[in-house]
Amino acid sequence: MISNLLQSRHIDPNGFILFTTRITRLFAYGFLSIVLVLYLSALGMSEWEIGLLLTLILVGDTVISLWITTNADRIGRKRMLIAGAALMIFAGLLFAFTQNFIFLLVAGAIGVISPSGNEVGPFLALEQAALSQIVTDKQRTHVFAWYNLVGSFATALGALCGGGLAQVLQGNGMIPLNSYRVVVIGYALIGLALGLMFMRLSARVEAPAGIRAPVTRLGLGLHRSRKVVIHLSSLFVMDAFAGGLVLQSFVAYWFHVRYGVEPGVLGGIFFGANILAGISALSAVRIAGRIGLINTMVFTHVPSNILLILVPLMPTLPLAILVLLLRFSISQMDVPTRQSYTMAVVEPNERSAAAGVTGIARTLGSAVAPSITGQLMASAPLLSAPFILAGTIKIIYDLLLYRSFQALKPPEEVVGAK
Repeated sequence: MISNLLQSRHIDPNGFILFTTRITRLFAYGFLSIVLVLYLSALGMSEWEIGLLLTLILVGDTVISLWITTNADRIGRKRMLIAGAALMIFAGLLFAFTQNFIFLLVAGAIGVISPSGNEVGPFLALEQAALSQIVTDKQRTHVFAWYNLVGSFATALGALCGGGLAQVLQGNGMIPLNSYRVVVIGYALIGLALGLMFMRLSARVEAPAGIRAPVTRLGLGLHRSRKVVIHLSSLFVMDAFAGGLVLQSFVAYWFHVRYGVEPGVLGGIFFGANILAGISALSAVRIAGRIGLINTMVFTHVPSNILLILVPLMPTLPLAILVLLLRFSISQMDVPTRQSYTMAVVEPNERSAAAGVTGIARTLGSAVAPSITGQLMASAPLLSAPFILAGTIKIIYDLLLYRSFQALKPPEEVVGAK
């Protein structure tokens, strides 16, 4: 299916590799996310300590990813992608074989660990830049939608497999801690496969020869597009902070604590949720073609955030699951449109840096949130507060984004664009 899609869009083999690496990586993230907080809890860490660790992990990841993405157009995107895979292997192995908080912190800060099931590290920014280079403006949103669709499906399958594997191992007599550790080791092995795939990329994924972004002091690889990127980043921080309050790992933990849901069932819940999320991302293409990228980002995001607020207010487990699934069915329509919009309004030789800076802004925003969620979930009366807080902040972000960028159109929406 992916091969036929890319061939129909006249995309070279690099596109197939980038789609395959996206699937592999998001499978690994989903695989780990369902059991990550359960694993850390089984190690004897409190909710507060887990939240602090995840916050510090995301802060460390921000620094590493910022350097990689803002230098990739100059040093080489392929090299940086391979380096990212190596950091993923490092983090997985150290998490699997140590119980020391400091070592875990070092592994998370230097390596690549996803507590949310979503993208972390430098991969997304570099792959977006490479894909934007090998497709036309008209193709970009469509390709990004499929790119997100396959990622969501991979996350869903990973969540199902991670939760299911832990459940099977426990059913065969393995203690929970060791069952979760098997999943963590699997995460590291998938990172190895990812690195091997990146080695097959050709020079076509690199920034265009002769027009690479100049090296500017504290410029972060940006020049003409700096103002737009900084403005977008300031808004993305808010959205990501809200998203960080309800990381998939924490939502899974919330279902486990409130309703006693077991890992295998959690995997099934998030399998369905991520499948719906992927479909919602693909649906965004047709809507964006009618009303534009910014309108699609805002008008689909607001109702999804209202549903997020409603999840903990449901009186029973089936209703809570239903509202969560409804939320996921529209929650990702803003993702391919946001990615496409960012690539569209910056210069071609700033795309890696722009995707990197906006991605790092999102990571910084989400990095602060887990420590807050950890403290809230440690208190029984405040267990559900992160859902309400996150939904409210995200709605405010939507309104600010619409007000700031409604007038700035991408090339394909300008009258007379080809």
